[in-house]
Amino acid sequence: MSQAFGRVGVLYGGSSAEREVSLMSGAGVCAALREEGVDAHLFDTGERSLAELAAAGFDRVFIALHGRYGEDGTLQGALELLRIPYTGSGPLASCLAMDKIATKRLWLQHGLPTPRFAELACDADPSGLADTLGLPLIVKPPHEGSTLGLTRVETAEQLREAQALACRFDDLALAEQFIRGRELTVPVLGSGADARALPIIEIIAPQGNYDYEHKYVSNDTRYECPARLPDALTRHIQDLAVRAYRALGCEGWGRADVMLDGQDRPWLLEMNTSPGMTSHSLVPMGARAAGMSYGCLCVEILSTARCKLRPAG
Repeated sequence: MSQAFGRVGVLYGGSSAEREVSLMSGAGVCAALREEGVDAHLFDTGERSLAELAAAGFDRVFIALHGRYGEDGTLQGALELLRIPYTGSGPLASCLAMDKIATKRLWLQHGLPTPRFAELACDADPSGLADTLGLPLIVKPPHEGSTLGLTRVETAEQLREAQALACRFDDLALAEQFIRGRELTVPVLGSGADARALPIIEIIAPQGNYDYEHKYVSNDTRYECPARLPDALTRHIQDLAVRAYRALGCEGWGRADVMLDGQDRPWLLEMNTSPGMTSHSLVPMGARAAGMSYGCLCVEILSTARCKLRPAG
């Protein structure tokens, strides 16, 4: 079967703020695919052009890019034009999921629970947010991942600094109600009616601070996989993650981030359409708990690679 994939490009690196994470993800994926007998080759989209990608002769590509110009629908649109089958969601779903504000609006239309929020222009006065959303609250750029530019605001006096940090990464900020509770994440594989959730992972970070350092560098964060939850609650959260994934039109694979409050109510935070695949990453952890090795996970994702848009005529 591995030979049937043909020549495979692993797209990694890129030019987003998450480049370093993507370099680790892509290297891991490429090595795993080669071990599975796949003719896989690394291709850094941050250093090589679309013309080089078109000339590389790839029969399909595995997208191991995170953030802008890789996870936000722009690359997916280019691959559609080049007619190169690719892993993960299509241009529209990728764009929607990358925009946390658009994601939350769509989820609310589908009756899915997500924390209250407000858009915050970079030149707006943030002082009223403490009254409308309460404290503490979260301020973050709506088009970044890996907690880049995110601040947990404890006092009204911190709002302007949090706003300024988020606006270093984006042209506006997202202010969000803080949900106190347990931090969970749910990997999802497949598409449409065949989409399925993998075991839930609970993230237990020092002082509840699951920032960039505790995600990718430090070994201080603990993970419970499967998360210790009652069976009925586990099924409910997994169903919620799959519904959130389908609402956005996601395909192939993804990961829903969820907070579970003190009353065991789950709240959807965001959907990742090209999650990390590093040694610290969560989708491989969930797959391992389901009995799937890292290599088999990479092959399963690769097997779903396709162009999503049907050519005219």
